[in-house]
Amino acid sequence: MVAWLRLARVYHKVDRASAEHLGAYELSVGQFDVLAKVGAHEGFTQNQLAEKLLVTKSNVCQIVRRMEERGLIYRRQEGRAKHLFLTEEGRGLFDEVVPSQERMIDHLLSSVSPEDHDLLSQTLGRLDRALK
Repeated sequence: MVAWLRLARVYHKVDRASAEHLGAYELSVGQFDVLAKVGAHEGFTQNQLAEKLLVTKSNVCQIVRRMEERGLIYRRQEGRAKHLFLTEEGRGLFDEVVPSQERMIDHLLSSVSPEDHDLLSQTLGRLDRALK
């Protein structure tokens, strides 16, 4: 129980810091996740994207629509599927915000030694796989 509470507390602290940091780019955490995934895997379908994110498929549609309205991504119909791509503006934001977010997370985790960081990552990976 103690480990679960600590994990939840750390998650909420990192999530709050991320929301604040990403707010400077006018992005929510969910929008950042979409930007990062589409930027790394352009041509993903909306269904593929939904499987990779931590939100529901209906939320993905709403997030994608808002980002499309903002001019960050566009959808291209290919057959029955809609594929997602970054616009030029979206690519510029991706190139700026992803490294910035990585630095912020590295800073938040800097109190953990590299060895403990590796152990934590391995342990959480095993837990993640076991809970599927």
